[in-house]
Amino acid sequence: MIETIDRLPKNRVYNYVSLQTKGVIKIVEVRRPGGPIRFKRWNPDKGENESGAKIENISGEMIWRIANAVAENEPFNFDRILGGSYNTRSVLEALMAHTPEFYYCYPGRIMDINDHVTVENGHKHLMWKPEEPHAYGEMHRVETDVAISEVPSMSVRYDTLEVPNSMVEGMTIEVARRHTQIQIALYLIGLQLGFRTWIAQNDKGIKYQDVPLIEHEGIVKSLDGENMVAPYEGAANAGLLIDCIWFKNGRFMPAVMEVEHTTGVKSGLMRMLNFSRKLPRFDDTRYVIVAPDDDRDKVIRYANEDSFRELDARYFAYSAVEELYAICQRRHLHGITQEFLDCYMEKVVND
Repeated sequence: MIETIDRLPKNRVYNYVSLQTKGVIKIVEVRRPGGPIRFKRWNPDKGENESGAKIENISGEMIWRIANAVAENEPFNFDRILGGSYNTRSVLEALMAHTPEFYYCYPGRIMDINDHVTVENGHKHLMWKPEEPHAYGEMHRVETDVAISEVPSMSVRYDTLEVPNSMVEGMTIEVARRHTQIQIALYLIGLQLGFRTWIAQNDKGIKYQDVPLIEHEGIVKSLDGENMVAPYEGAANAGLLIDCIWFKNGRFMPAVMEVEHTTGVKSGLMRMLNFSRKLPRFDDTRYVIVAPDDDRDKVIRYANEDSFRELDARYFAYSAVEELYAICQRRHLHGITQEFLDCYMEKVVND
């Protein structure tokens, strides 16, 4: 997707897909392989021009979220995928629509009210049709018989949390609380998937639902008793400060995870690297940086440094954590394989 957008001429302007959205777009730069895309936009009807327009970015994280939602010949809607986030989403939509394999369409919308079902005019969507490319730099509408029944968006609820003072050192209470919420989400996801969870030694003071986290079901109290860790000299000690480790049946360690913010990505990779070097190479273990969506580019950059490449680290965006957590809250998942996790944990190390 990045490559095809990069092939669009840079010496012209592009219109938005929606006629109601006034203004034009001009590409400044496309950074391969994962973005960002830099552009300018302005509205001539308001007397604006290119020279007065600022350069803005379409983040690599947003591009990745859209790319992972695209399926051949299936309509997709930017607002639904992104939850209304990102004020540059209409720009990416427009640029994609000007590439040969993407069309715009208006699938029907199923309305089911008081047992009365109708199909009404739907919202704007894009559709990927790789077998029917059109010319570069043009937008084409495609008719479709597809009708969409929209599922209500999911929200995430966090029960009462008490963050110990020791966690607040070096960060604001808001950041510490967010870090803890994500740890709790990872624990509860693991619990539903049948995993037992290790939480970092220095986070054991967390209280969840007014009960110390260490006393909750499925929490590993000591790494010294874990079959995947205990036999290897120095491994238990190296894992003490790892934010979250999942264990399964005493025979698998599906994920080793560090929950980090911008300043902690590199230190998180270092802790996981040190831990991994105390252990044999387990084929089914993923080393994962869990970080805010805006930190994706930083995670990719650090994970690809020579000193960390052996980890083959994954990226688990906060939004992906909460999407999976929301599903776990609404549904009792069972029969899930470990490979299911790969749908949410992005592989970021270049081959």
